[in-house]
Amino acid sequence: MFNFKTFNNIAEDGLDILRKNKFKEVFENPDGILLRSHNLLKEDFEDNLLCIARAGAGTNNIPKDDATKKGIVVFNTPGANANAVKELVICGMLLSSRGIVEGIEFAKNLDLEDSAGLNQAMEAQKKTFAGNELAGKTLGIVGLGSIGSMLAQAAHTLGMKLVGYDPYISIEGAWRLPREVEKAETMEALLQQSDYVSLHVPLVEDTKNLINESNLNKFKKGARLINLSRGGIVNTNDVIAELENGNLGRFVTDFPTPELIKRSAEKNDVILLPHLGASTKEAEINCAVMAANQMVNYLQDGTILNSVNFPRISLSRGTNHRLVIINHNEPGMIGKIADSIAACDINIAEMTNKSRDEIAINLIDLECQASEELINQLRSVEHVMSVRSLDISS
Repeated sequence: MFNFKTFNNIAEDGLDILRKNKFKEVFENPDGILLRSHNLLKEDFEDNLLCIARAGAGTNNIPKDDATKKGIVVFNTPGANANAVKELVICGMLLSSRGIVEGIEFAKNLDLEDSAGLNQAMEAQKKTFAGNELAGKTLGIVGLGSIGSMLAQAAHTLGMKLVGYDPYISIEGAWRLPREVEKAETMEALLQQSDYVSLHVPLVEDTKNLINESNLNKFKKGARLINLSRGGIVNTNDVIAELENGNLGRFVTDFPTPELIKRSAEKNDVILLPHLGASTKEAEINCAVMAANQMVNYLQDGTILNSVNFPRISLSRGTNHRLVIINHNEPGMIGKIADSIAACDINIAEMTNKSRDEIAINLIDLECQASEELINQLRSVEHVMSVRSLDISS
């Protein structure tokens, strides 16, 4: 039986998966942590902790480096909230194009007593809220993962032209893209031809202030910028300066700042949302279910599918007796591990090893149950960080 601990409200659909697998919720020393936006500290890493499952894509609220040093796997759920974010991007494009926000404010203040005057006032003023259609316009998508590719598909059905930029696109991501997406060789080339630019990249060191003074002047005049990824990707002061000089048309973001709130109150060129990107019932359920399944698969079988600090690894059960061994990624480790198993006169039925940066993980199916002697021997091998024995009852 494994134990888990939650931070934030997690959809019951996800918790039910843990309960059906006989996982018990505890308040201290869990095997796994399930959370959403809670800012986790390394002090939260208690002795038994083996994995952290984030019900969402971003993991900047988790100290990943500290987790890696302790051999703790950090999962995320890429794609689980992709549809929710995709729909909000389309909403953002419409809000920034059709005078919808201004029209709503105008309509709320109309005189309700006189129907004739009401209609006259609306007809007289509606031309001030005229905008443009999305069809025929060019959408530039920076980051072509789950969200970016779903957005491309939706925008194509709306009749938009598509330009994409992602130097790290996976083969799987490339397969998801509509063939109509034109590949931009540089982000600047994308910015120069796009009427709308939507950002879909994680917040890491290389993407902090990705949009800044040096490339904002490359935007097509009057373009709309949409950021529903992470606030730190955009330098908001530089964006406000470009809005002020009229080069940038509008900025739609899920991440208000004091400066953006002030600008939004004074002008109509900033549209602020209170971090609504993944705030749908469906997205919360999808993320919770995906996170819970990943925790179950790892704790029960050592399988890793979506981790931000460990390699992807899986091995179909060849026997009922499995070892999960995490070690520093040093030369000769596979041989040392295999020699220790052989020294205890135990045969290896199947095994696989994967590494990522300074960490490596091994899934090893044995023909008989690992003895305490073997487990202690493996733990004593230099550079081995942890050893777990996972047996299935016959």
